[in-house]
Amino acid sequence: MPKSIVAALQIGSLPGGKAETLEQILSWEQAISESAARLVVMPEALLGGYPKGEGFGTQLGYRLPEGREAFARYFANAIDVPGVETEALAGLSTRTGASLVIGVIERSGSTLFCTALHFEPEHGLVAKHRKLMPTGTERLIWGQGDGSTLSVIDSQVGRIGAVVCWENMMPLLRTAMYAKGVEVWCAPTVDEREMWQVSMRHIAHEGRCFVVSACQVQDSPEALGLEIANWPADRPLIGGGSVIVGPMGDVLAGPLKGSTGLLTAQIDTDDLVKARYDYDVVGHYARPDVFELSVDERVKTGVRFIQ
Repeated sequence: MPKSIVAALQIGSLPGGKAETLEQILSWEQAISESAARLVVMPEALLGGYPKGEGFGTQLGYRLPEGREAFARYFANAIDVPGVETEALAGLSTRTGASLVIGVIERSGSTLFCTALHFEPEHGLVAKHRKLMPTGTERLIWGQGDGSTLSVIDSQVGRIGAVVCWENMMPLLRTAMYAKGVEVWCAPTVDEREMWQVSMRHIAHEGRCFVVSACQVQDSPEALGLEIANWPADRPLIGGGSVIVGPMGDVLAGPLKGSTGLLTAQIDTDDLVKARYDYDVVGHYARPDVFELSVDERVKTGVRFIQ
């Protein structure tokens, strides 16, 4: 059916860590079921946490022992994929009948990745996308994904793909996802700024696709027991801003700011053909005689054994 309800679940990582945060996610089961949402997008780094304000003891040219201890704690709070957390999320997807997209911190060997996971009812974990380019000091703690996880999958609401936070501002990545036929663009994030809203509306309008962006919301650092220098006492650590946008750049729901909540909207993928009538960015509006993009989707590892 082309018509369906999609949702952004705006919550935040809890101070107690991944187990407490997982319990919080599962506590939304009834609300998800009652909403009849067939897709629920959750924020970036929800399981594993986004350590906003943490310096990990690093200055240019050296790293302090306490920073290594902080990273060890952060590593312990990350999840294995697959693992017990993914099993629980697969169960949530099956019980609610909703496709799930959720941001996690994934352990792989001794490296962490900022990853978006896809769950489908009855099928469990079906795909993942590792953030290609961590932003700024995120590069201290997260590895870079490769082209092998540029996942676009067929779901009950249409073809969906996930792009994490500032990856959304990479024009060539967007072009690759458009070429894969994405119809519902999922954007887990922790970016609460007004410019993020502009970016989400631009992507919907550029790609002539629906956009579901889910942002974390967290209390002030003081309330969370954190110390961040010069942070205003009444300012939340992350203020939310989840939003759902239509293929002409029109806001269908949100932005939801300052509180938890399940933001929903009805979409109709039949609207995409009408929206692309005058602008199909990788179709009739492309100029392959002038511009060409090559995308390397091979798995890249640092060591290859050839026998």
